Amino acid sequence: MSIEHFCIYTINYGDYMIREITAMEARKNFRELLNEVKYRYDSILIKKAGRPMATLIDVDLFEKIRILKYQFDSLTDELGKTYAGISTEDAEKEIKE
Repeated sequence: MSIEHFCIYTINYGDYMIREITAMEARKNFRELLNEVKYRYDSILIKKAGRPMATLIDVDLFEKIRILKYQFDSLTDELGKTYAGISTEDAEKEIKE
């Protein structure tokens, strides 16, 4: 039986497709899901009891996310140092200007 049979639903975002699937079906069809992620660049959102628990994404997308997270963390650290000792209200006013 195809994995599509067990899919909760699929969302297309341009070149990326995000498929939602239950944790039980992910466990049963893990090999097929890995192939979909690697060769079709799909992303899989795994839910347990209706709640998002994990995702399967291709390595290239993972690397992009990892780099963006590092850059975001670096920028927020810089902002924290820049506004050290300044009240939150004054910092927010300056940022808005």
